Amino acid sequence: MVSDPRQLFRLVFHFQKWALRFLALLFCLALLLLLRRFYRANTDLVPERGGTYIEGSVSQFQPLNPWFTITNNVNRDIVSLVFSGLLRYNPETKKIEDDLATLAVSRDGRSYTLTLKENILWHDSTPEQPHPVTPEDVLFTFQTIQSPDFPNSLLRENFRGVKVEMIDARTVRFVLDEPYSFFASNLTLGLLPKNAFEGVPIRKIDQTLDFGLKPVGAGPYAFKSLVQTDLSTEVTLERFSRPIDPDYFIKRIVFRIFPEYPTLLADIRNLDGVRLVPRNDKGEPIVPRRFVAINYTLPQYVALFFNLGHPFLQDSKLRLGLQLGTNKQAIVDALGESVIVDTPLLELDTTDWRYHFDAMAAQGALFESKWNLPEKVRLQRLLEIRETNDTGALHADPIVLLDTGAALTLTGSLAQASAGSTVNGMPIAVHPASSGSWIVALSTTGGTGSLRLGQNLVQLMDPKGNVIDTVYVWRSANTREFRRASAEQLLVQQFIDSRAGLLPAGERITVQDLAVEQGMLRRRTANDKSDIRVNEKGERLTLRLLTSASPQTYRKTAEQIREQWAALGVDVVLDIPDTRAAFEKKLISRDYDILLFGQSLLDNLDSYPYWHSDGIQHLDEAPTGLRIDAYNFSQYSSFKADALLTQIRQTFNEAERQEALSELRKALAEDVPAVFLYSPLYTFAYHQDVHDVSIGHPSLHSDRFLTLHKWYILQERRFKPGKSWWSFVPWLLSSQ
Repeated sequence: MVSDPRQLFRLVFHFQKWALRFLALLFCLALLLLLRRFYRANTDLVPERGGTYIEGSVSQFQPLNPWFTITNNVNRDIVSLVFSGLLRYNPETKKIEDDLATLAVSRDGRSYTLTLKENILWHDSTPEQPHPVTPEDVLFTFQTIQSPDFPNSLLRENFRGVKVEMIDARTVRFVLDEPYSFFASNLTLGLLPKNAFEGVPIRKIDQTLDFGLKPVGAGPYAFKSLVQTDLSTEVTLERFSRPIDPDYFIKRIVFRIFPEYPTLLADIRNLDGVRLVPRNDKGEPIVPRRFVAINYTLPQYVALFFNLGHPFLQDSKLRLGLQLGTNKQAIVDALGESVIVDTPLLELDTTDWRYHFDAMAAQGALFESKWNLPEKVRLQRLLEIRETNDTGALHADPIVLLDTGAALTLTGSLAQASAGSTVNGMPIAVHPASSGSWIVALSTTGGTGSLRLGQNLVQLMDPKGNVIDTVYVWRSANTREFRRASAEQLLVQQFIDSRAGLLPAGERITVQDLAVEQGMLRRRTANDKSDIRVNEKGERLTLRLLTSASPQTYRKTAEQIREQWAALGVDVVLDIPDTRAAFEKKLISRDYDILLFGQSLLDNLDSYPYWHSDGIQHLDEAPTGLRIDAYNFSQYSSFKADALLTQIRQTFNEAERQEALSELRKALAEDVPAVFLYSPLYTFAYHQDVHDVSIGHPSLHSDRFLTLHKWYILQERRFKPGKSWWSFVPWLLSSQ
């Protein structure tokens, strides 16, 4: 016990002091928690300007120039941000819209007038020396392309027959020879500054490395630096403010280009995005879990193009049979793909129209073609022999077992063959034991009328040498061979009885139940593979399929086709050149029966270059005269299709376009110039710390950056409208 009251008072005071301190601490903690709760309840996370987005890709860096950008290369991604065109594609609306200029199209669809927006500057502008985008730059960009010396002939074709003229200080006009409703998409090409190429000959304009390694554009991001390391090439872009842009949040974009994907994965912790992510055997993207994967398709398709110049493939029934016998679902499953395509007209909704895989229908179409399986040819021949032998004045078993030295005795009626008639040159004699009959013996030792081993044509002729009747006799001296031939004859009889409905359903057979072995029919087994079809000339149905070694999915697809068509009786020989140059040489010269390849429609979805007869390669021209822009890989020509394709190009009426597209779809379906397989699936991945990423409906991989103004990395909290820290007390009272 405490005896001194003063000591007790000190103890109580000391306890109260610490108790007050503890309560004060509890009060502060509670206040902080309430303030935090109030702050989170009355604020929103909003994007904050700034931050750097780093994207990795597997590719090879090349000089940056919109005129010479390789399709599907990372360079196109960079160019799409550094340069801008007069117009731009909007992946959200899937339409061509204004960019650096506003567009007006004449009523006849031949005149495109573009007015440059105000205060658009090139990236090399300074406050002291502004460098505005002018009509002279527009004329330079497109008139350079039109020059015969321009080193990109494919791009030049887009502006053939187009007149470019300057109207005033901000306006240019493009005048076409004839209406072309898709022309606006050509004006999305990035503009280039005229002064950057002064003194450079047009034929050498692709060699301007100074510009390509430090480009000047008018896009939303300006080129900052190019750094080469042992592991990658790094291109840095920085935001370039333009009066026409929405608010961009990301300040800096870094493209890190790696030689291979494993090297990219080694640096994945430093990346915010990955371009063209590969997938494993299960179709899953190969990226860490903290990355969000977006699968998308482009307006592309992979198809089997029939070379209609090949005599075999001019048989429409054969083409239809090959189409029906192609299991597209099995192909996309094997490749890890998912989007099956049935028409090259990708803007159409074809969910209610599809050529499904149908093996029986395929066999039916091939049955009606001029190509038949050997078992059908053999069966048909045996049926003809049986019918020939069973009718007329001369009768004989279709098969006989006769050793050399034996003779085959034939008899008949003298009413049908008078004295002096012959059988295979041997005179007939009056039958000694049968009144009104004749008899003849055909030897097997050689000489007149002798029966050879194998098939023999035996003819009964009158005294004047006219053929009265004919039979076929197959002779063998081998017992085992004769038993096989006898079994074959039993199968023929079973087939005849099956066709006539004389047998129970379980005992009936069709030609599909038969196989040919060593030239004779037998019952087909589960292990039998289909033989190769033949035509009336005995030619085997062998087709050479050409494809590219890259991408690897083409080889896998070709192997699938070879296996599937083998079941149809079609022999497919794969031709996969080792180099791109060797493949392109065969492609341009149409050195193939079937081509497995892809085509891209880009944003305008214009099928004219691929299916109009203008795109046919004229092989009678000298090799140097062959066109690299002849994209009609099937050598397809149709007056109806040509007219519809032209109408689609020239009409600005959407209802008319849709009607023409529907008719064109039917024409292509009836003619079967190709088998359309699938649209490749691509994957783009971004880190979960990158927000509001959407890519819409891109026409190119680079189109994902057309929504870049929505992306952001940094965030901050802002009070909701009408809220501030002064709202804490009312909020506290209202929450009681």
